[in-house]
Order: sequence, then structure tokens, then C-alpha cells
Amino acid sequence: MYQIIPIQAQYNAAISQIIKQVGAEYGAVGDGFGPGDAEVACMSQHYLAEHRCQYLVALVNGQVVGGAGIAPFLHYEEICELRKLFLQPSHRGLGIGRALTQACLVFAQQQGYQQCYLDTLSTMQAAISLYERIGFKHLTQPLAGTLHGGCDVWMLKDLHQTL
Repeated sequence: MYQIIPIQAQYNAAISQIIKQVGAEYGAVGDGFGPGDAEVACMSQHYLAEHRCQYLVALVNGQVVGGAGIAPFLHYEEICELRKLFLQPSHRGLGIGRALTQACLVFAQQQGYQQCYLDTLSTMQAAISLYERIGFKHLTQPLAGTLHGGCDVWMLKDLHQTL
């Protein structure tokens, strides 16, 4: 069984390591990819509720096995971004990614966001399938201002839809 909780400082190192390891697994290394963002070193300091952000970690037996977050997308008031959904390989396929994503989207709705954007890599097929099942639709290009130029899949979800 797993538990999903908001990130705390004590989990920063563990989630940073997972994000970097999984990023490397899929070639998402360096500038243009989420695992290369400066915030990865200290997620708990960057995802604060007063900034309409939240990063969640999934724990199994008290150990971090993955995480995902929501944050505003640039200057758009009504668009948030699903960020850094990463799971250890040993904990994929168990519903944890779906639970993290849904918890993030509930938070986004509570914060008044109307749409949720994400970018990812076409090699991350399991993640893309999850996003499609949850109601994300493919875009033909990234939203203006996207920071992750290395990504080649862009998706958007209308948050008025049922989660």
C-alpha cells in the first residue's frame, strides 16, 4: 500500500534522486528537460501553497517511490502545469502514478485553474497512456513560453471535466 502526502524537506534528496534517475532512463538529461531544473534539488522550497503550487510524494513503507506536482504555467492565471511525475521502476503499474496525477488535478481545481498543461517525451509511453486515460488531449505544439524545449509531446486537460 502507498501513501500520498505533500512534500516535506526530509524527502527532498530522495525525490531529487528519483527524478534524475528516471530522467536519465529516458534520456531527459540537461537543459530543456524537467530533471535539469534547479528546483529538483529542493522541491519542498519551490512548491508552496501560497503560490498555488503543490508537490506530492508517494511513500511505500515510509520510503519515497515517486512524486508529481502542480504549479502555475508562466503568467497564465487559469493554466497550471503538471510537473515532474516520476516513479521508481519497481513501483510503476500499481496505480501510484494515476493517484498522484489525480491528486494534483484536484488541487489544481481547488486553486481555480481551468486547464492543466504538461510536456513529456514520446518515449514515455506509459505516462502518455495514463494522461490520455485521464483526459489530457494532445497539442500539435507546446504552449508559448514552455521551458522544456527537449520535450516532444504536449498535452492539455480541461479541468471542468470529471476527474
